[in-house]
Amino acid sequence: QVQLVESGGGLVQAGGSLRLSCAASGRTFSNYFMGWFRQGPEKDREFVAAINWAGSSIYYADSVKGRFTISRDYAKNTVYLQMNSLKPQDTAVYYCAARHSTYSTATQAYDYWGQGTQVTVSS
Repeated sequence: QVQLVESGGGLVQAGGSLRLSCAASGRTFSNYFMGWFRQGPEKDREFVAAINWAGSSIYYADSVKGRFTISRDYAKNTVYLQMNSLKPQDTAVYYCAARHSTYSTATQAYDYWGQGTQVTVSS
């Protein structure tokens, strides 16, 4: 059974940093894209970043480019999202997701989801 478990969320002041982790288990993810999405209050879930398991293909939403970094630790089966220069508009529940094969920004294209972790950025 596939499990994605996020951690690392919390409350931070604007300009601060957080690192989210997503521990993946239950199958081999070598042919998967791992994505981070977020859903703010009364907003649709939106794409944040994605990485293939080899780490050779990385994509970011324009709103986080230059501030967020996605990476993965192959040995630990874990994907990270380093978030720097956080802004109040980054406040959201952040979700980890996995999609077989090709890259996509569409939430409906992802096969597996974690339960989410809350990130709150105060002004």
